[in-house]
Amino acid sequence: MVMPRFVRPKEGDSESSPNLYVANCGPAVGLQFDTIVSAFSSFGEVKGVYAADESGARVIVSFLEPASAHSAFIALNGRPCPHLGGRSLHIRHSILQPPSSRGMASVPVSLNASDLNIPGLYFFHDFISAVEEEQLLQAVDTGSWISLSKRRVQHYGYKFCYDTRNVDTKQHLGALPSFVSFILERISLSPDIPEKLDLDQLTANEYPPGVGLSPHIDTHSAFEGLIFSLSLAGPCSMEFRRYTAGSWAPKTASISDTEVENPNSCSEVSRKAIYLPPRSMLLLSGEARCAWHHYIPHHKIDKVNETMIRRGSRRVSFTFRKVRRGPCQCEFPQYCDSQSQTWGGGFCCAT
Repeated sequence: MVMPRFVRPKEGDSESSPNLYVANCGPAVGLQFDTIVSAFSSFGEVKGVYAADESGARVIVSFLEPASAHSAFIALNGRPCPHLGGRSLHIRHSILQPPSSRGMASVPVSLNASDLNIPGLYFFHDFISAVEEEQLLQAVDTGSWISLSKRRVQHYGYKFCYDTRNVDTKQHLGALPSFVSFILERISLSPDIPEKLDLDQLTANEYPPGVGLSPHIDTHSAFEGLIFSLSLAGPCSMEFRRYTAGSWAPKTASISDTEVENPNSCSEVSRKAIYLPPRSMLLLSGEARCAWHHYIPHHKIDKVNETMIRRGSRRVSFTFRKVRRGPCQCEFPQYCDSQSQTWGGGFCCAT
């Protein structure tokens, strides 16, 4: 279901709106929506309460009548609300944004790869234990982090060059670190993994709260057909987008790789999403690896099955790949930099 979107009203239109934007109020500050409805219902019938943004600390309270909204504004703006634990609320009027001016709506977030029905996408809950997770975090933190615009990275085996979106196979950094040996062995022994590769490149990413990834496909010419991503420390949701060839291509990636892409003008896109808890392993292969953009929304809170889940103070991902030694000959030439001369960008490797 597409959630309503609200914006600040024009001057003079405030009192005609039945909607209020309420800050310092929401799940992130310990106030559930039913509690908020109960508190505001004393001023009139409440049609609904909606998240105003991804923070979880700002909501829209929508009344049936504008007079009810104005009464609540006069009574509660800047004052403690006794029905909400004495919390002081910061309120302004808001109006419903016309559908024609809205961006892309959010998509339902699944808990299992089978729900998405994307060929080549595999997902493994609890691929490692909590003890192993802590050992991995301690080990990677002894290494040297490289600061990008909004996140930090470490490269092992081969360094990924963000300006060229590729690797230099002549610059080998050495074998993968010993602290990931048990992960490589577990991958090689798993009967659920469709193909075995001698993985030789690892990128560790550290994401602070609210930082995600722009939509991208990992460069075909840089890496072979299996990409493994292990989530550590904190959760996030990941969205997958399949665009009609030529309908939209993301901007060329830069070294920062943090700009939020917004292809709102493209309607020919299939969008699906999955929730990635700590210690889970995601595998991209086949169509999922070669033809679907993957994207981490720049959120601090993810909505999963009507539950708001706050991301942790940090999220770390370990992405394992096999460096490609020749051109890619995949079945998706329209998305392949080895085969296509027309694709305009969007190939970057940052997961």
